[in-house]
Amino acid sequence: MEEKIPQPNLPTGSLDKNFSSSNLSPGSNLSPGETFPKIALFGGSFDPPHLGHLEVARRAIEEAKLDKLIILPAYQNPLKKGSSAPPELRFKWCKRVFTQLPQVEVSRWEIDRGRVTYSYEAIDHFLQREGVPYLYFILGADNLLQLEKWKNIDKILPKIGLIVATRGELGEEFHRALEKYPVSHLIKVDIPISSTQIRRGDFRYLPPELLPEIKEFYGVERAGQAD
Repeated sequence: MEEKIPQPNLPTGSLDKNFSSSNLSPGSNLSPGETFPKIALFGGSFDPPHLGHLEVARRAIEEAKLDKLIILPAYQNPLKKGSSAPPELRFKWCKRVFTQLPQVEVSRWEIDRGRVTYSYEAIDHFLQREGVPYLYFILGADNLLQLEKWKNIDKILPKIGLIVATRGELGEEFHRALEKYPVSHLIKVDIPISSTQIRRGDFRYLPPELLPEIKEFYGVERAGQAD
């Protein structure tokens, strides 16, 4: 079940708010009071994608009642030095994993730019492309604690509602972040795996259709690093 944030603690700017003409993004073709599709961005390195990512996507679609979920594999994560798998391979993996969900589009927009893309750039691009005034933005609990490091974060927050995927125990710092940022949904996903663990050789919780290829890729990479 989705964890509901107590209503008194919902920050201003959550997805429960009403929109007026002043809320409409420059690319919107909606009239004031008109309903709009619920669209979310789910970006990341996906190095590699795993069953935890897939469950976050599925639960977000169901619990936030999304009309569309755009998976956005990064060319390079701005907060990381690089990735192990090349962008085209990560895009191919994402297509095979996420498109089993009918509301999903896997976008190569960031990859085709061939450079680091910041979240504010992606948000502005898809607001204009989709013609909506507001987007959901999916991220993990660890990234919620790093939002203050994001470029132009103050310009991002009025345009989005955050869907935060959590697992395990949540500390006091996380609960303080709930008061600070426009979090609209908490989704608890208890699949104990991360992409880092997979790159280190823990190949549990991988999509079956990718298991042989991912095991081969990261197994060979680790062997090369050990030489």
